Amino acid sequence: MQTEDAAALSAPVMKLVRHELKRRTLTVTAHQYLTPHMIRITLSGDDLADFPSLAPDDHIKIFVPAGEDATAMRDYTPRSFTRETGQLVLDFAVHEAGPATRWAINARPGDTLDIGGPRGSRIVTGDIPHWLLIGDETALPAIGRRLEEARETDRFTVFITVPGREDEQTFNTPASVDLTWVHGPVNDPDRDALLMDSLFQADIPPGTFIWVAAEGSLTREIRRYLLEDRHHSNLWVKASGYWVRGEAEASVKFD
Repeated sequence: MQTEDAAALSAPVMKLVRHELKRRTLTVTAHQYLTPHMIRITLSGDDLADFPSLAPDDHIKIFVPAGEDATAMRDYTPRSFTRETGQLVLDFAVHEAGPATRWAINARPGDTLDIGGPRGSRIVTGDIPHWLLIGDETALPAIGRRLEEARETDRFTVFITVPGREDEQTFNTPASVDLTWVHGPVNDPDRDALLMDSLFQADIPPGTFIWVAAEGSLTREIRRYLLEDRHHSNLWVKASGYWVRGEAEASVKFD
């Protein structure tokens, strides 16, 4: 529950930095299965010379084939972008096989991919003593990037659901991180309950900024619990539904 200590803290500010909307054609330079359910694809190309990505949960549009003479657009988070090497890394969670997942499975070095954006970066600023990150495998790119770009003085509590122990990842971060993995098949409703059980037991001190990204109905339930049961201020919560069960690669925003 929020206390007088929390009230004394200034709420974080989400600063929106808009970028020029531009379509870029990139070339696949590497393709690997990072874990059994995560494909990592490295892209490069001259079009990345002015590519902007200022926030760990930025998203771009990718344009992939979707049947005869059709193209699908999907949102993905840049896992990393290194201007010095001109490399953009995208991680694709492999579960419901929509057009983007099928493209990622079949992509090979030399293939091309068109991307658009990001349209803008929403940067969280302010005095944030503690972060709570909650997500599933689709949130791993944003969570991994936030941890790896963190400062030594930052403190994180992290809950992530993945299909199995072999899907866990490691993050190179200077920050203090208390990370809990929750295991369960993607479409097993019991794994949502396991994640909620972990959250029920979590200490959420004043000054905790909570970032949530998972399946839409689960994200909605987590957000409701935080705001109504834990009385956490909406100003300290950012929640997004990255996909919708039964609808390949759909998404929904709650903030």
